[in-house]
Amino acid sequence: MDSETPYIALAPPVFDGDNYHIWAARMEAHMETHLETNDLWEAIEEDYEVFPLPANPIMAQIKNQNKRKARKSKAKATLFAAVSQDIFTRIMIIKSAFEVWNFLKDEYEGDERIKGMQAMNLIREFEMQKMKESETIKEYANKLLSIANKVRLLGSEFSDSRIVQKILVTAPEKFEASIASLENTKDLSKITLAE
Repeated sequence: MDSETPYIALAPPVFDGDNYHIWAARMEAHMETHLETNDLWEAIEEDYEVFPLPANPIMAQIKNQNKRKARKSKAKATLFAAVSQDIFTRIMIIKSAFEVWNFLKDEYEGDERIKGMQAMNLIREFEMQKMKESETIKEYANKLLSIANKVRLLGSEFSDSRIVQKILVTAPEKFEASIASLENTKDLSKITLAE
């Protein structure tokens, strides 16, 4: 896409109460796409107040106030559009986008103990994975990477080298020759997931 092509807004991802961390990451990216037009993410990150205009305001002050009001309203409307009807009924009386975001975060993100337990369960799921005979390396790697990224979203470290090691250890015998070739030509501790 060149710089002359306008950005076409996509519908925001809808949150239904599950996988908050994935929705929050997608929603933040969605809101940041409005950087040049409305800067919606700023209205969520900062709970700024729109002050009344002074007596005899200049045109720049009026435009700035209207822009800041519109940004806050659009951010709130975007959050309202990005949740299921059940969740909307819980947040519809909240006055600002900042407060809506924080309510959802408090309600669905969980505290450090809960996030730690979720990460531990995902790591257990990762460790239990075995490559099926019918799977390709790419399909298996994508499944492992998906689990690893969920762990990362919860704030835990998870290196790509761990995924590579898992693939090399659990790959079926039909890949043994390819793995032996990699062992002879590459430093397996530094091999990337793409390789």
